[in-house]
Amino acid sequence: MQADTDQALYSRLTALRREIARHDHAYYLLNAPLIPDAEYDRLMRELLDIEAGHPEWVAPDSPSQRVGGAPLAGFAEVRHAVPMLSLDNAMDEAELADFDRRARERLGKEAIDYNAEPKIDGLAISLRYEDGLLVRAATRGDGERGEDVTANARTVHAIPLRLMGEGWPKVLEVRGEVYMPRSGLAALNARLEKAGEKALDRDASPKGAGQGRTAFANPRNAAAGSLRQLDSRITATRPLSFFAYGWGEVAWMEAEGRNPGGETDTQAGQLPDSAALHPGYKTMPERHSAMLAQLRDWGLPVNPLNALVQGAAGAHDYAARILALRDALDYDIDGAVFKVDRLADQQALGFVARAPRWAVAFKFPPEEELTELLGVDWQVGRTGALTPVARLAPVHVGGVVVSNATLHNMDQIRQKDVRIGDTVIVRRAGDVIPEIVGSVAERRPKDAREILAPTACPVCGSHVEQVEGEAVARCTGGLYCPAQRREAIRHFAARRAMDIDGLGEKIIAQLDEAGRVKRLDDLYRLKLDDLAALDRMAEKSARNLLDALEKSKHTTLARFLYALGIREVGEATAQALARHFGGLEPLLKADIDNLMQVADVGPVVAAHINGFFAEPHNREVIDGLLAAGIHWDAPAEPVGAQPLAGKTYVITGTLRDMTRDEARVALEALGAKVTDSVSKKTTAVIAGEAAGSKLAKATMLGIPVLDDAGLADLLGGD
Repeated sequence: MQADTDQALYSRLTALRREIARHDHAYYLLNAPLIPDAEYDRLMRELLDIEAGHPEWVAPDSPSQRVGGAPLAGFAEVRHAVPMLSLDNAMDEAELADFDRRARERLGKEAIDYNAEPKIDGLAISLRYEDGLLVRAATRGDGERGEDVTANARTVHAIPLRLMGEGWPKVLEVRGEVYMPRSGLAALNARLEKAGEKALDRDASPKGAGQGRTAFANPRNAAAGSLRQLDSRITATRPLSFFAYGWGEVAWMEAEGRNPGGETDTQAGQLPDSAALHPGYKTMPERHSAMLAQLRDWGLPVNPLNALVQGAAGAHDYAARILALRDALDYDIDGAVFKVDRLADQQALGFVARAPRWAVAFKFPPEEELTELLGVDWQVGRTGALTPVARLAPVHVGGVVVSNATLHNMDQIRQKDVRIGDTVIVRRAGDVIPEIVGSVAERRPKDAREILAPTACPVCGSHVEQVEGEAVARCTGGLYCPAQRREAIRHFAARRAMDIDGLGEKIIAQLDEAGRVKRLDDLYRLKLDDLAALDRMAEKSARNLLDALEKSKHTTLARFLYALGIREVGEATAQALARHFGGLEPLLKADIDNLMQVADVGPVVAAHINGFFAEPHNREVIDGLLAAGIHWDAPAEPVGAQPLAGKTYVITGTLRDMTRDEARVALEALGAKVTDSVSKKTTAVIAGEAAGSKLAKATMLGIPVLDDAGLADLLGGD
């Protein structure tokens, strides 16, 4: 009875392995999952449970063996039965045409078909299958000897542990490239950054480039470092993939059985001598493309962009198409590879030195190069953010000359350990702004200078604010700084700020370009002729804008504070500041401790407010605005009870009986706080017609929702 139970359990185990392997193939190779992740996890859990109860049943090709094992002391050396040869390069169209010409002349043919494929920028590897089972994986090494990375290769889901289908050779060495998708690299780097782990694996960075950075520089380095981990459990957590592009040793079996009477090895695409083949043996396909199709049928991933092309013209057209796709692919490529398709022609062409005459790599313009960092300039964005821009010795990268590259912020500069005078790695992908990847530490000159963030804005001279915990430094001269001028005016004129009707982005841009408005207070010095001279600004429109400017002079303290554009001071915070201080002068004199007494003003917001008012340039503009006639009525003392004190409301949609601003004022007069975002602290959401995401969030959080009638009741209406 126990034997029957064990036999049934073993049969289930075998079925689970086949089913999971089928799902792995569909998910990782075909990108067409057949079942939800939860169902896959259930199957894997069942498999693991059976193997845990019967460890003697664990097999090398079980999907459970992809998780990795204990760390190794080092990699064993592997001698390749068939050398892993490199390819000659064609750097331009002329060299590609020369390769085709030489091949045609040697073969005496007018035209040659080539198998074409992208050249993946990863790590070359050889996979040895015996009787369809993966028994060894090795890196290229020096071409003759490599490192045994079998344990790590087993963790790569795109590499089958057992070949699919039938008819595979007794011995099959598959050559290909292990790579890391760009999306996988981004996710891995984000995870490493969050965990604070180091990414400096073996081969993880260019020689000498940075020390101990927490992010991989590029997918190639990430793939190499991950595959060459001594702890395969780490490799198992890395999002590696694989493409097959060729083969090494191949020994075909007898068609009728698995016990060959003799074996014939094939050398990297060479045909075996047909006279030496036993009649019962299956022979090699006649074409390289057919052999790749056979590998695909056996469950090995082959690049879907493979194609057959004819002659140098066809090869050049293919390379141009692949280059155009380069930035859209989810993996890095550095060229295209062309191989004579007929295997008999490959054998006839043979080899020269350590490269075949029948294949060539057409190289694309590099996306990474080395150059010298000459200096750093600081750009000021429209919100005051300071961005360091590296000045470089000009270098060709990605087909263009690069002389500037972004360094992002001071955190990135420190993390990448970059200094002025360093030899740096600059990377450019497509139309993306070039960036500094890292420095080459061993080439650092003795007089290399540390990069220091400016303490004053390079555009306007205002103080630069660096808030603890934030990577970006900012100019505090928001009302004065020319780099921030257009954004400051746009915000100042907004409906909920000073409400200057007719002062849109196009008018602001024209006023800025014409030099009519250099500071916010210059708006109130504009004349009819200044405005009428602008493009598409008739006299009537100009008069209307002047009227809107005049009307905006009478406002409220809260609107004025909001209009100044102080970082993180929205309408609710501006209202709280106006209520707490009652006037502008007390607010200007307040220190951080005073500011933190205001409801909802914490240390960060208090620092922003204090820094803004401490900047002399901002105070000059505020004085100018007041001198231009901006004024507000003194806030009225609260009359009667404050029944809504301590309650918070959000208004969304179009109200029937009043505007949202009118509703805000009415609610605040009763002591309520009105904010723009829904949270668990929100008392209720007042929803008018066409309410959107705020209503949905309120419903999700279970927050009460009031309509127009509910608002009327709240305000004490009929």
